[in-house]
Amino acid sequence: MHEPSSAAQPAALEIPGEWNSTPLTVVMPTYNEAANLSRIADIVMNLPLAGLRLKIVDDNSPDGTGQIAEELAEKYRTDGESRITVLHRTEKDGLGRAYTAGMLAALDDGAEYVVQMDADGSHPAHVIPQMLGTALATGAGFVVGSRYVDGGTLDEQWGRHRRLLSRFANSYVRFVLATKIRDITAGFNLWQARTLRELDLRTLDSAGYSFQVELKYKAVQAGHVGVEIPIRFEERTEGVSKMTLRTQVESALVPLRLRLKRA
Repeated sequence: MHEPSSAAQPAALEIPGEWNSTPLTVVMPTYNEAANLSRIADIVMNLPLAGLRLKIVDDNSPDGTGQIAEELAEKYRTDGESRITVLHRTEKDGLGRAYTAGMLAALDDGAEYVVQMDADGSHPAHVIPQMLGTALATGAGFVVGSRYVDGGTLDEQWGRHRRLLSRFANSYVRFVLATKIRDITAGFNLWQARTLRELDLRTLDSAGYSFQVELKYKAVQAGHVGVEIPIRFEERTEGVSKMTLRTQVESALVPLRLRLKRA
């Protein structure tokens, strides 16, 4: 596991011309993100990456997020083709299931790299070029936008309790799985398409947030190299967290199940 030594927050990276058109799809699950989606989508679409596409996966949001996503697809339509596509799912059955559907669709569309990104503004979109550049330069199977390597930070609005809980969750999972990934629960990740195909997303068990842990763990177990780069994790400005007691329980149990399977 490679970790950066710089303590500076990464700036937007200018991708060399021969890499700029690399097919990359940002997969963004949504549920009741009407207040955030347009702003975040515009930031992503204005990144200096000619090969970038955005796939919004909406779980039948009752607040109209799906319709906003369709309007964004029209906004970014050129010559009959849009750089934004929308996958409408009929039910909300977990973040992991939404990501699986979106990532499989991105692979079918020809993406060479796939980024996982939240729609609530917590993930710094300007780091995506650096994530891609890191993957291309190192050949890494995946790149983690990490809160817990040198230079990574949490929004000051996070209280002491939340900070301790987040660090404890990462420490717990790292201990159970004996992994060196510092931010194993991170949700802001870039994946090489070959890595995702070899892992076969359909075989993953996690429906909720623990999908992030299971995918990274299985990637490392399969021999894929991961690189962590520091990010600043922001507090969402609109809407409410989707974390429920059920997902918290799942997040605690999944590492134990993964460890037992390996034993």
